[in-house]
Amino acid sequence: MNLTLTVLEIVAPVFLLAAVGFMWVKLGYEYRINFVTQLATTLAVPCLIFTSLMQTQIDPAALTALTLASVVAYLGVSIVVALLVWLGKLNRRTYLAPMIFGNTGNLGLPLALFAYGSEGLSYAVVVFAVMAILTFTFGIWLVAGAGSLGKVAAQPLVWGTLLGALFLWQDWQTPAFLTSTLKLIGQMAIPLMLITLGVAVARLTPVGIGQAVVLSVLKLAVCVGVAALAGVAFELEHVAFGVLVLQVATPVAVTSYMLAEKYGADAQAVAGLVVVSTLISVGALPLLLAVLL
Repeated sequence: MNLTLTVLEIVAPVFLLAAVGFMWVKLGYEYRINFVTQLATTLAVPCLIFTSLMQTQIDPAALTALTLASVVAYLGVSIVVALLVWLGKLNRRTYLAPMIFGNTGNLGLPLALFAYGSEGLSYAVVVFAVMAILTFTFGIWLVAGAGSLGKVAAQPLVWGTLLGALFLWQDWQTPAFLTSTLKLIGQMAIPLMLITLGVAVARLTPVGIGQAVVLSVLKLAVCVGVAALAGVAFELEHVAFGVLVLQVATPVAVTSYMLAEKYGADAQAVAGLVVVSTLISVGALPLLLAVLL
């Protein structure tokens, strides 16, 4: 009973905030998703990442191990998913990237914070940064046939991660007034991302629901299994292991839909994956947390 209440306390704020965004759109209120997304990814999330890394008490060696485990996990997921897509005779440009990359920002960061506290958030931003870099290089190559190192270099979240890692490594701290300001800005990130997730899901028009259900379940199983193996292989401690599995197992990100639409893949099929995998995660992620905690 205590475990059930703990899991509900973790996931309830996450899905309730997403539900706020969903209902906001359904009630006909205006929500400028491009502006809010840009505000979050350009300002709030980089500040959150930087302050989380700068103030963490985690051994840098543990963060390095998690970084390597994250890269290996995504590599393993990519191989397995590529095999499944080939066996299923599915379109590579449409299905590979969504099946590999999850919503580590909108869902993964809040869940890690609520489940494991500030330590979990520090670990989660590492996995999030790895996923973001891979998405704008390998992910774009899968969809469009060409990556974009320039886009990676231009991402404020990448610079927030690098600066945070440098401050952690050198044991530097920004002045107290600046730290308080950056933390206050960073506190916007999680509610903004969750509400925006709900808005995005409400605006998508899913197609191919039956296939989306099968692929979403397969994605979840592959991601959990491969991430767990990577965590064991790198001997991650309990919190780092849980964060890695949780982050890699998150549902298909709205970013995948945006890339499919931009580069001419089947965006409506990807929209179906986003909506269905997000709905499945409402039941699946609490069960996964119950095992990981």
